[in-house]
Amino acid sequence: MPKRLYARSLIIVITPMILLQSVVTLVFMERHWQTVTQRLSTATTRDLAAIIDMIESYPHDADYSNAIRIAQERLSMKIDILPPDPLPPPGRKPFFSILDQILSAEITRRIDRPFWIDTVGDSDVLEVRIQLEGKVLRAFIRRNQAYASNTHIFLVWMVGTSLVLLMIAIPFLRNQIKPILKLAEAAESFGKGRPMPQDFRPRGAEEVRRAGLAFIQMRERIERQIEQRTAMLSGVSHDLRTILTRFKLQLALSGSKPDIAALNRDIDDMQSMLEGYLEFARGEAAEDPGRFDLAGYFETLGKEAELRQRGLTTSLAGDPTIHVRPNAFSRLLANVVGNALRYAENIRVDAVHTRGSLTVIVDDDGPGVPEERREDVFKPFVRLDEARNLDSSGTGLGLPIARDIARSHGGDITLDNSPLGGLRVIIRVPA
Repeated sequence: MPKRLYARSLIIVITPMILLQSVVTLVFMERHWQTVTQRLSTATTRDLAAIIDMIESYPHDADYSNAIRIAQERLSMKIDILPPDPLPPPGRKPFFSILDQILSAEITRRIDRPFWIDTVGDSDVLEVRIQLEGKVLRAFIRRNQAYASNTHIFLVWMVGTSLVLLMIAIPFLRNQIKPILKLAEAAESFGKGRPMPQDFRPRGAEEVRRAGLAFIQMRERIERQIEQRTAMLSGVSHDLRTILTRFKLQLALSGSKPDIAALNRDIDDMQSMLEGYLEFARGEAAEDPGRFDLAGYFETLGKEAELRQRGLTTSLAGDPTIHVRPNAFSRLLANVVGNALRYAENIRVDAVHTRGSLTVIVDDDGPGVPEERREDVFKPFVRLDEARNLDSSGTGLGLPIARDIARSHGGDITLDNSPLGGLRVIIRVPA
């Protein structure tokens, strides 16, 4: 079966019509066509038998002029009396020989004399030769006298009307499926973090309208929930940042004491943690899609690797410009590549952009992550002993933020073993 709804709907509409026409055609061919041909052939054979009886019953008509005249005027046949030459050899049988079979059977049953018929030659005339005593009767008969030759009109009308109905039904069917395709497009755009198409509105059948309204309401609830969550985290972080600023001011006024330096470091750590919380909240905030230059970003990564004295190689296949949410995607790459730069000496980044899909593979020679803990590193605030899940703030939000951004684009992030000996991070997103 085809995968698309439109193709399946066409099959649902067309298949019963074809089956119905096939059954009707078979029944018509088997019963009506054959029955009519049988009756016409029987009547033609009776006319031939009557002519033979007339020829043999009136021998005084030496030139058979009366029989020839009666056959032509009354029976619509053209007959000739030929010398008693042998009948021609049997000709080839036609592929579809219903007339040949029925007419031959009727002549054998009703006349029972040697005969020869030609149903293949002239398409409008049949030739029949019958061996008589001392002579041969040759008759030319119109095909429609012995054969239901207008049956094709029924088939033409049946097929023609079906094609007309299909030409009317297919556009209506397409219009009924179009709202479903629009709904799927809107849902896909929402899953990739893109704005809903401007021309989208619930339309079509009642069930499709209800599904469209339900989708719009669901999208509004999700966006409202994200906004409320972001506003709550921003408010809490703002309030805590005010208190931390007050702490810094009080410590600064307290003078220089040995324990004050440790307190300042704790306050800086708390400030970094708050920034991490805000970054996690911003990872789900709304942002309009735009163009992102991978080639330019890889150049920036190269400069950062030089500052950190790390070995970095990059490769890019395909169009360097991708269609994503630029700030969010930049944060995704920064978190993933930043972890590699922090815990490895050599890093390789390979990007492949083809057919609307982007795959970025980040390999390093760092300590890696045990296979049984690879899903744990994507949980917020989870830190491993080797600290592969830490960002600069030490909050354990680097990889969770990266995966949330990837999934908000309709993609995902997975981990694997790297050929360099460390960790491989695979990023796949529609672009």
